[in-house]
Amino acid sequence: MIFISKFLVPKGYTGITLFPFVFLKHSSLKQNKILLNHEKIHFKQQLELLVIPFYILYVFEFFIRLLTCRNWQQAYRNISFEREAYTNEKDLNYLKSRPFYSFLKYY
Repeated sequence: MIFISKFLVPKGYTGITLFPFVFLKHSSLKQNKILLNHEKIHFKQQLELLVIPFYILYVFEFFIRLLTCRNWQQAYRNISFEREAYTNEKDLNYLKSRPFYSFLKYY
């Protein structure tokens, strides 16, 4: 289910998936198929890891990346979950053939 909320989406981002919802900053973004595919990839990742472990791993990996990169944006972009989503967001058929736990190959 998609909601529009400029308050729940962090500054500098256009969307965020918080299972089972996708929050977008502006209603016009509902038409952005690449962004929606990116968020659907995160939705699938969250389901795979039974939601709570996904968030624990996401935050843990972010802080590890932040310690090594010392740059917020670079740390975010290097999280394995984000690397998978950004790499495959333009492939609108990716989720049909996505292997189980495929985010691990981006670690």
